[in-house]
Amino acid sequence: MSFRTVVITKRCKLDLRMNYMEVRQSDEKKRIFLDEIDVLILENPAVSLTGCLLIELMQKKIKVIFCDMKHNPQGELVPYCGSYDSTRKLRQQIAWGEKAKGDVWTCIIKEKIQQQAIFLQELEKDKESKLLFGYAEELTYRDAHNREGHAAKVYFNALFGMKFSRDSNCPINAALNYGYAILLSLINREVVSAGYLTQLGLFHDNIFNPFNFSYDLIEPFRILVDRFVYYAGFQEFDVTGKHKLLSLLQQEVIMKNTRQLLSNAIPIYVQSVFHALNNGDVSLIHFYSHEL
Repeated sequence: MSFRTVVITKRCKLDLRMNYMEVRQSDEKKRIFLDEIDVLILENPAVSLTGCLLIELMQKKIKVIFCDMKHNPQGELVPYCGSYDSTRKLRQQIAWGEKAKGDVWTCIIKEKIQQQAIFLQELEKDKESKLLFGYAEELTYRDAHNREGHAAKVYFNALFGMKFSRDSNCPINAALNYGYAILLSLINREVVSAGYLTQLGLFHDNIFNPFNFSYDLIEPFRILVDRFVYYAGFQEFDVTGKHKLLSLLQQEVIMKNTRQLLSNAIPIYVQSVFHALNNGDVSLIHFYSHEL
C-alpha cells in the first residue's frame, strides 16, 4: 500500500527507472520506489518530468500536484480513464436521481456542521457548539434554510475571532486554502480512479468549476484542516508552513471502527458515497471520527 508523500522542492529531472522514480540533480541521483508513493507534490516549476514517468504515475494512480512559484497548488495530473468500466460508471452518475443526490448532500452537510460543533466543544466554546448542534438538527432537505452558512459564520468567528473573514488576505486563510486544495486533489483522484466525473456535482453546479463533485465530498474533511491550522497558530505561511501542513495526510482518524491514516480514510469515505448514491441509502456513508 502506498504511504509516502513526496515533495520536490529543488530544480531537478524526474525519470522512470525499473519501477522507481529517479531524481537527478547535478551529479546526484536518488530513487524512490513508485509503489510507496501516494502523493507527489512538485513545488518547483523548474522540475522536468519524462513522458514515461508521467504515464506510469497515472497508471499507478499516484496523485501528482503542481505548484506555482509561490509553492501554492495550481493543478494536478488527472488520467482520462480511471476505471476499467468507466462508461458504466458514467451512466450510473448521469442516472443518479435528484432525490438520492439531495439526500446524500443533506447528510454530508449535517456531518460537516456536527464536526464543526464537536471541535468547538473540545475547545470549550460551549455556547457556539450548542448553537451549531442546533443548526445540524434543524437542517432540512438540501439545506433550504442555509444552516451551513449560519454555522460557518459562528464557527470561524469562534475559532479565529470576530474580525476574521474567509475573504481576507492573511496567513490563516492562506493555510486553510492550501490544506483544502491538497485534500481536494486526493478526493479528485478517488473520483476519477473510480470512473466518475468530477464536474457533475450533487449540489455544486458552477459551469466554470471542473471539480463540483469533489467540492461536495470534501465538506466534512475541511474541519481536519481547520484543526491543524488552529493549533499550528501560523503567524506567517511560508514554505516551512506548507511542509508542516502536509503532515496532516499522515494523521490518524477512526473509519469503520479502525484507525486509518487520513490518506487511506478518504478513499473509504468516497467509495461509501458512491455506494449510497447507487443504492439510494445514506446509511452506507462512512464518516470519520476521532474516538472509537
